[in-house]
Amino acid sequence: MAQALLLSFRKTGGTFTGLSNYARVFQDKTFQQCLFNTFFYFLIQVPIMLVLALILAQLLNSPKIRGKGIFRTLIFLPCATSLVSYSMIFKSLFAPDGVVNRVLTGIGLSSVDWFQSTWPARWVIVIALIWRWTGYNMVFYLAGLQNIDYSVYEASYIDGGATPFKQFTKITIPLLKPTILMTAIMSTSGTLQLFDESMNLTAGGPGKSTMTLAHYIYNISFVETPKFNYAAALSVCILVMVAILSAIQMKVGDKRD
Repeated sequence: MAQALLLSFRKTGGTFTGLSNYARVFQDKTFQQCLFNTFFYFLIQVPIMLVLALILAQLLNSPKIRGKGIFRTLIFLPCATSLVSYSMIFKSLFAPDGVVNRVLTGIGLSSVDWFQSTWPARWVIVIALIWRWTGYNMVFYLAGLQNIDYSVYEASYIDGGATPFKQFTKITIPLLKPTILMTAIMSTSGTLQLFDESMNLTAGGPGKSTMTLAHYIYNISFVETPKFNYAAALSVCILVMVAILSAIQMKVGDKRD
């Protein structure tokens, strides 16, 4: 990390250039495009994924459901799937003659060229991320729910006539706040460093309309003419963004009486 920080203040050849690499960041149109793409994935995917994970955990924590172990395993399995394998599966599903387009045409809608249009390609990445990481976060919520004594819910029902919805909002969510905060921070960090889906699903295309910051850093380091100094500056920018967003989340989420 120290070496990367020092590298970001130099140019090729080792000459010290001060903040010139960082000044270049603000003029880089590709960086701005990748920043927009990354924050789009973050703002859409993370809230949906965490809410869905919490709902699934609540359902699978119910003593009334049989075969919970099977359901938990099936929902968690996407997280254990190889990144390359699941990218190939999604490429097949959203291909011009894939299952998704066949379903759309079957119900009377027109097919979509998912990987050749900007917004459809972005939504494919969002769907893939939700599919892969919802089960991962569900496990954390499920562990937290199992640590809540069921007598708390019984007491709230007997003493105050609390409905299931009131129990969820007044008991479950407050008691799960540390776990929710942890998963939010991990998801923020992971999304801002997103690489595999951009690389394997869309290759950053069409054009660079789905490329993430990490994918861009990889390209200018290893695909184009290597610019390790500029790549180091971009990496430091990502680190700062992750730190700022995590600090905001901790400030908002850690409300102690």
